[in-house]
Amino acid sequence: MKHVFTKMEGAGNDFVVFDATAHAFDLTAAQLRKVADRHFGVGCDQILVVEKASGPQADFGYRIFNADGGEVEQCGNGARCFVKFVHLRGLTAKTALRVETLSGLIEPRLESDGEVNVNMGAPVLALVDVPFTAARPGLVQTIGVDGLEVEVAVLSMGNPHAVQVVADVDTAPVGTQGPLIERHPQFPNRVNAGYMQVIDRHSIRLRVFERGAGETLACGTGACAAVVSGIERGLLDSPVTVQTRGGRLTIAWLGGDNPVWMKGPATCVFEGTIEL
Repeated sequence: MKHVFTKMEGAGNDFVVFDATAHAFDLTAAQLRKVADRHFGVGCDQILVVEKASGPQADFGYRIFNADGGEVEQCGNGARCFVKFVHLRGLTAKTALRVETLSGLIEPRLESDGEVNVNMGAPVLALVDVPFTAARPGLVQTIGVDGLEVEVAVLSMGNPHAVQVVADVDTAPVGTQGPLIERHPQFPNRVNAGYMQVIDRHSIRLRVFERGAGETLACGTGACAAVVSGIERGLLDSPVTVQTRGGRLTIAWLGGDNPVWMKGPATCVFEGTIEL
């Protein structure tokens, strides 16, 4: 069966988007892996699915699948592409939306400059809710990784993150250590491993090894998690410019139970059909 798709990217984090507002979405995990395969499929970090909302509290439903076919709770760069997609397809004329995700409602907004600002909700700092199994409370935890003691900030932005502060992201062990942290036994739902280099109090560089996808050119929730962890540790002040390998994001957070706001680009690359 042929399926229509749209290829999109946000700061280099790339997506295949399916419109399921008129019919049920029924692709299997194996089919999703084929879509995401960069040699035998379209190629992407994640697959995004646009659905009808379950009720009047939201405008749309939004599902996210990693390249390995597993469904996840949240994707910040994907949320920006979601907004651009529903406007390009004429599914809404609203600039401010309420969208259902597995982690709850998010509120993305299309700005006049063409970028998208997303209310990502308040960060989750309670370790049991990340989830993370720990012997002691606190944002900063020490975990054993391949014989080394690694210090990470543990929190959730709708999905779990472990953020390290490094001297230079270019030489950080993202490709070797990242997979070990992703599947660390203290993270029962796996985790995104972030590597943050602090440039000044309003600027960082960031690389993220995403669970189920590997290192991506950008990770929106990873950028939010890194900035929250930096502010909580007294290293950063809001707003913060996050430079990823794929582009720039701006993250703002006033602390406490206030929501994290993420602003950045989203672009349609091409449209097509795939036989599945």
